[in-house]
Amino acid sequence: MIRFDYARAADVAAAVRAGAAERTRFLAGGTNLVDLMKENVERPLHVVDINRLALKDIEDRDDGGLRLGALATNADTAYDARVQSRYPLLASAILAGASPQLRNVATNGGNLNQRTRCYYFYDTATPCNKREPGSGCSAIGGVTRIHAILGASNHCIATHPSDLCVALAALEAEVQVTGPAGERTIPLSDYHRLPGDAPERDNTLAPGELVTAIDLPAEGFADHYTYLKLRDRLSYAFALVSVAVGLTLEDDGTIGDARVALGGVAHKPWRSTEAETLLQGAVPSEGIFRAAAETLLKGAVGQGGNDFKIELARRAIMRALKQAADGTPQSQTDKRVR
Repeated sequence: MIRFDYARAADVAAAVRAGAAERTRFLAGGTNLVDLMKENVERPLHVVDINRLALKDIEDRDDGGLRLGALATNADTAYDARVQSRYPLLASAILAGASPQLRNVATNGGNLNQRTRCYYFYDTATPCNKREPGSGCSAIGGVTRIHAILGASNHCIATHPSDLCVALAALEAEVQVTGPAGERTIPLSDYHRLPGDAPERDNTLAPGELVTAIDLPAEGFADHYTYLKLRDRLSYAFALVSVAVGLTLEDDGTIGDARVALGGVAHKPWRSTEAETLLQGAVPSEGIFRAAAETLLKGAVGQGGNDFKIELARRAIMRALKQAADGTPQSQTDKRVR
């Protein structure tokens, strides 16, 4: 770990001023940043502690939605009565992630901004375009069990590890940020980036911008939802494939609105408006679920070691859609897939 300056911000304006300096990182729960600093992967010159900022509240919005403070912990968010009753998809996704100890300190903003990463990103002895742009991608041709099958490039095939963000993508959340140029709103769909030729950039934040809140819309899919996470072990593991589904069902039994987001398969949470449109107006059935899965996975390509993910994702999407349509969401305590 290199030497760095440490400052504690008293308010958002002070944090933004300090955050505009080159090689500055904001410190909240620290569950990702501190690990990476210890591994000599992240090497900030300045660390700005934002834990004293008034960004911990979860508040109702006038439009019927909910505002999640960026510094509210994952645990406080998952167990908030309004989240559990109105946005159970989000609560379920959070409880599928990490461990209770980590959820107690990890923040919503920190989860949003955790690095997209893989084994090679942590290994400073190997080339990694995310760590050192232009050095190469060791994962390509290497061990690829956890890597991307969608949206990858020849510069990076890492996957975004968040569970919370997959649910936020399905809910069409919006991210509130404040920076040197003022305040702005970023739709969750535009927040994270695909790697392209600049995989070192995980998101679309400008230098010095600070996430202050995450806004949820009024529709939370409280009756027909599921978060299905498939992984190598039943706890404390990133997803090989995860699926967040939110549906509304009309009086005649057809699907009204449909949202499907995938995790563990790309550099960002993955959605397909084409697949969702295909579901709308259809009667829930194995056939339409299969068609939606095929559409979601259009263009999926394995790297050898992760070829299995394509079929795993197809089956997971179909199972998750059935769970949501039946109103039998995946349990995060009894993790057996039914």
